[in-house]
Amino acid sequence: MCGIVGFTGTQQAAPILLSGLSKLEYRGYDSAGIAVRDGDKLAEVVKSKGRLGNLAEKTDEGRALRGTCGIGHTRWATHGEPSQINAHPHVSGNCTRSGSGEVESEVVGVHNGIIENYAELKDKLLKHGYTFYSETDTEVVIKLVDYYYRKYNLGPVDAIAKTMVRVRGSYALELMFRDYPGEIWVARKDSPMIIGIADGETYVASDVPAILKYTRQVYYIGNLEFARLTPGEAHFYNLNGEEIEKQTTQIKWDAEAAEKAGFEHFMMKEIHEQPKAVQDTLNSVIKDGTIDFSGLELTKEEILSFEQIYIVACGSAWHVGMAAQYVLEDMARIPVRVELASEFRYRPMALNQNALVIVISQSGETADTLAALRLAKEKGMATLAIVNVVGSSIAREADKVFYTLAGPEISVATTKAYSAQLAAMYCIAVEFAFVRGKITEDQYAYYISELLTIAPKINKILEDKERLQWFAAKYAGAHDVFFVGRGIDYAVSLEGSLKLKEISYIHSEAYAAGELKHGTISLIEPGTLVIGVLTQSKLYEKTMSNMVECRSRGAYLLGLTTYGKYEIEETVDFAVYVPRIDEYFAGSLAVVPLQLLGYYVSVAKGLDVDKPRNLAKSVTVE
Repeated sequence: MCGIVGFTGTQQAAPILLSGLSKLEYRGYDSAGIAVRDGDKLAEVVKSKGRLGNLAEKTDEGRALRGTCGIGHTRWATHGEPSQINAHPHVSGNCTRSGSGEVESEVVGVHNGIIENYAELKDKLLKHGYTFYSETDTEVVIKLVDYYYRKYNLGPVDAIAKTMVRVRGSYALELMFRDYPGEIWVARKDSPMIIGIADGETYVASDVPAILKYTRQVYYIGNLEFARLTPGEAHFYNLNGEEIEKQTTQIKWDAEAAEKAGFEHFMMKEIHEQPKAVQDTLNSVIKDGTIDFSGLELTKEEILSFEQIYIVACGSAWHVGMAAQYVLEDMARIPVRVELASEFRYRPMALNQNALVIVISQSGETADTLAALRLAKEKGMATLAIVNVVGSSIAREADKVFYTLAGPEISVATTKAYSAQLAAMYCIAVEFAFVRGKITEDQYAYYISELLTIAPKINKILEDKERLQWFAAKYAGAHDVFFVGRGIDYAVSLEGSLKLKEISYIHSEAYAAGELKHGTISLIEPGTLVIGVLTQSKLYEKTMSNMVECRSRGAYLLGLTTYGKYEIEETVDFAVYVPRIDEYFAGSLAVVPLQLLGYYVSVAKGLDVDKPRNLAKSVTVE
């Protein structure tokens, strides 16, 4: 979710770069930097960790950097921790001129995306005499460009083309070459990038809001294309280095809409960002086939010392805790209690002092959860926060922090933050189980390998979303909907029900399937929609029998299960399938069709999906 900006023209570049980066802050970041050239002088690079304000302060709001050509970047850490040295821009050399920020390098650049073969490329460059100062994949690709530029005495066109052929992964790349003052070179594969021209000046950014202030006429650079940008001009090339023609497109969206990356609503955009959110979160702790919690400062000795776990949260984060409870207790054999933060903070209860309190919050500012964290700390209990916002109150105050890398979530109805939190909890469950001796090394390796299949399997679900759109349109007029399941499926039902009610305003409830006969079944009448979640093999027949009871009373049944259980179609009226995965982790897949269902029902009813009535994104008051 990093942000890229660039400018070349007649105005001072640095203030424009900072302004553009400020428009991309919604994308999430932990560090920022800019590089500016004044004529044919060397590039001057300034970087800082933390908020963009730190960079603005360093550069006197950009006024301290002379020059009319520059590039900028806000970084969300993937390879390497958040730090000034890992921040972009990166350079092909390893030193700066004494007493200044000017860089003695052929190439200076920034990058969005992931270079999948960076380790292989790094080994190649090390053999050719390159040294590395950061932990990033970006430094590798910048030096690869430099390598081709130097070795073959090629111009930027050939050096960039050879680099693009050699690199695997995704990238939006912005480069400045020492021998080409006033020029910015850009290249793209999968990561977005746009170019705007107005009044003899050229702008580039990873998203529209950064340049809307200056122009609405933009070029969309295509996949595996690159470009040379000069003041007021843009020249585009294909992978063969041949110049190609492009037409501008007029942006008609307002700034808010432009941030949706072409999706009609933020919620749908964020549903589609779930694979990346999950994968990035898993990659932050899974290293070389093992789970590494050193970044959390959670030691094996501590894991062995805990006698119980309390999971404290609100709303969807509480549903994450409900799902995680089943996994933790069964896999790690440790007692778990899941508490609503608003209850935990006020209800007198006997607390185990040797327990770990895990608090979960997307924003890190949720009032009840923050209060519950403070109560736990007052009682001397160890605390671990799972949050999505670096530097938030909960992150600052907890003893340990597990950051989910979901990026900014705009829609009030959470999707990708929920999925990232669940992935984080799975990692905790697997590591606790292994350290405490409840699973073998083979099981440990197997569970980690299964975790790494979640993201591609979510992508597979998203490929078949049109069937759910059709079904949602059919049932948009429903008055009551019931979700049922057992165990993990019950926890998923809670989240599915919440998604439907909060954005469609349809009365919806989730029940443990075995509880239907204890009163709720009296509400079933002809046409009532009952959604059954059935991913747990040992509980499949039990839940199915509860659904049959509803059908005998006139209910319309939707069954959600895994590939291969096609016999469900003999019982339900509409079946939805998700890929097979170890059943501990099935919740990560089963929730996606339910998110889509809630979204499509809301759209069919013509409601404001992203801003449902009476709700706020971050609940910072009681």
